[in-house]
Formats: sequence, structure tokens, C-alpha cells
Amino acid sequence: MIIKTLSIVIPSYNEARTIKLILDRIKNVNLISDIGKEIIIVDDCSTDVTGSVVEAYISANPSLVIRYNKHEVNQGKGAAIRTGIGMATGEYLIVQDADLEYDPKEYNNLLQPVVDGFADVVYGSRFIGGSPHRILFFWHTMGNNFLTFLSNMCTNLNLTDMEACYKLFNTKVIQSLKLHENRFGFEPEVTAKVSRVPKIRLYEVGISYYGRTYEEGKKISWKDGFRAVYCIIKYGLLGF
Repeated sequence: MIIKTLSIVIPSYNEARTIKLILDRIKNVNLISDIGKEIIIVDDCSTDVTGSVVEAYISANPSLVIRYNKHEVNQGKGAAIRTGIGMATGEYLIVQDADLEYDPKEYNNLLQPVVDGFADVVYGSRFIGGSPHRILFFWHTMGNNFLTFLSNMCTNLNLTDMEACYKLFNTKVIQSLKLHENRFGFEPEVTAKVSRVPKIRLYEVGISYYGRTYEEGKKISWKDGFRAVYCIIKYGLLGF
């Protein structure tokens, strides 16, 4: 498939410390097949200077296509992603966290099955392949494995990492889905709804993971795990 532009949706909340660094990494990536980049930053009503950092970056990099939107009220990561999805104009779209846990150099790994004509949707997985993976929390890993297992039971997929940030979508497909989750429930909801798209071709590739501790800014909590179970049952098992 010919892809002219990849839309990169960056939901951000209080990421002033890392947003410039991740934008630099995205800028320095050369995408395969001369694919261009459309960077979409959705600031979910940050209380720090994230917005000022982004605006300064846009001014300093006029050659980059960067679109910026700020929520007037904090709504959650899922809501920020939905806003970014609605703004996307590229043929394909990927979600990029504003921190440094995921490496934009791996966009090409996710794009390759699409460019080769095999895939419509590509998920990254932190648990397959030989890429670096920071060792952190045992119970987070067990929880992730359980959520992926439960999601697979409801969708009849065989993913290894349903919760990973890196998900590459055909933009028309993702824009056609009616998504509702405002926080981290985005992952199980979109997985359930993508799995029901007729004849969808979903692939998975290994990615690296440079995880953060809570002291370093990690935001997801055990409450989000319970919400994920609810979302898997609601959207995957019950089919909402």
C-alpha cells in the first residue's frame, strides 16, 4: 500500500520535561518509502508548561508539520487520543506517548507489514522479539498478561501485549470506530472494536520498552487495571 503521510498522535499531560525530547526523536526518524510525518499533539489541560514548550518547539521547527490542540478541561488519555484521531489526515496513524518509554525509531518496524501489503493494523509488543525491555514491576507484568489473555478470550485474537502504546491503524478504519473511553480503557476498547471490523488484517511486531517508575512520572494505577477488565467485558464480551 502507498502511504504518503503517517499521523503521529501524542496525548500529553504534564510532560514538559520530556515532550521536546520525544519530538526531537520523531523529527530525526526517516520513515521507509519516503513517508511524511504529521505530528498531532493533544495537551490534556496540563498544569505545567507543556503548552509553552510545544509552542516554542513549533516556532523553532517550521519545516515540521505539527498540529497542536489543548483541552480546556482534563479528560484523560483516551479522550486526548480521540481528539488526535479526529484531527489526523494521514493514511495511517500511530499513537506515541509523550514520555520516553517508546522509541520512534521503531515506527518503521510497524509500518513494514503495511507497506508490504499484508496488514491494516499493527500492534507493537514488548514481550516478543529481542529488543531492550526495562525490568520493573512483576505485578504490572502479571496484570498485563492477564488483561491480554482476557481480551484475547473475548476477541478471539492471539495478541501478546494488548496494552502496549504502539498501535498503528489505517486512519479510515480508526476514524470509523465509535470510541468512548476517556482514560486507559482506550486500549481494550479499541482492540475489541478493531477485532470486529470485517476482514481486518492485524499483525504484531516486537518493540523495545524503556519503562518509567512512578517517581519518574508513570501515571497508570491499579484502578485503571480494574477499569480495563470492565472495558474488556463491556466491549469485547458484550459487544458494545
